[in-house]
Amino acid sequence: MNEVYEFLKKCETYYLATVEGNQPRVRPFGTVDIFDNKLYLQTGKIKNVSKQMKENSKIEICGMAGGRWIRVEAAAVEDDRAEARQHMLDAYPSLQGMYKADDGNCQVFYLKDATATISSFTDAPKVIKF
Repeated sequence: MNEVYEFLKKCETYYLATVEGNQPRVRPFGTVDIFDNKLYLQTGKIKNVSKQMKENSKIEICGMAGGRWIRVEAAAVEDDRAEARQHMLDAYPSLQGMYKADDGNCQVFYLKDATATISSFTDAPKVIKF
């Protein structure tokens, strides 16, 4: 999991895919955090991505850094603890202008049953399950 975290941090921007009905939805994301030995991402409850992950927890993440790319398949599970939200906000001070841990909008999800695959054109894929 730490290797996946480090890779996503290097990407700076990765792309999160959800499903809305039968239509895939993809958008850029940049938050990634480790809390309670789980990999987390953050969004706002008012956003469509939040509603989509609540409706169907299956997500995929894709990002590229240094000539390699990562794909992560997982279930996104909401963690409604204030300390989980605050940990994310502490990791990303720039978010604190838009979110507060207790604002009713800030939301964090951890990845469950995740399979990450790191690939390149020159090396065999590396699979990491967490």
